Amino acid sequence: MEFSNAYIESFIKPRNDLLVEMETFAKENHVPIMQLPAIEVLNQILRIQKPSNILEIGTAIGYSAIRMALTLSNTKIVTIERDSERVALAREFISRSEVANRITVIEGDALEVDVTQNTTFDAVFIDAAKGQYMRFFEKFSPLVPSGGVLYIDNMYMHGLSDLNLEDVPRRKRTMIRNLKNFADWIMNHDEYDSTFFPVGDGLLICMKR
Repeated sequence: MEFSNAYIESFIKPRNDLLVEMETFAKENHVPIMQLPAIEVLNQILRIQKPSNILEIGTAIGYSAIRMALTLSNTKIVTIERDSERVALAREFISRSEVANRITVIEGDALEVDVTQNTTFDAVFIDAAKGQYMRFFEKFSPLVPSGGVLYIDNMYMHGLSDLNLEDVPRRKRTMIRNLKNFADWIMNHDEYDSTFFPVGDGLLICMKR
């Protein structure tokens, strides 16, 4: 049985003016931000986990970083983005939020940026280049202690992950192949308990044993 988007979104509380402005900006400018039902699920799980610090891969315009910081009143967030225009937008939006003092934006390629000065992160949220999820996971999972959680968005990729590879548009086949290989790998990984949530564009949650 499927539920309508309107019914699902009826459970979502109104956001403040800044968040609504960011949602409108993202829609009008085709900036990918996390879908409302998915970020509500993510934030609810974060409330349960209560991480003291979070590493986010893929800042975009700072929407999810602000949402997480508003949800967790004492949590610090480090977020990495390689697109300089989006970094500038993120810093502007974050500076206008009430949680700016707890969010650090780092400009650069996440696979090249050194964040080892933060020895561990209770949670890592990956929402960047989908074809690089395996590499992101391999680089940053060692920074997550036992009991920590990695959250990975866009596993469904707007339905492309559900197709046979030959039915995927040619220009996206490598990305989808990498994403499928990553999904198979992590679901069978001995060190993680992983669950796929069919919410938004597909949210994968991996708890480190």
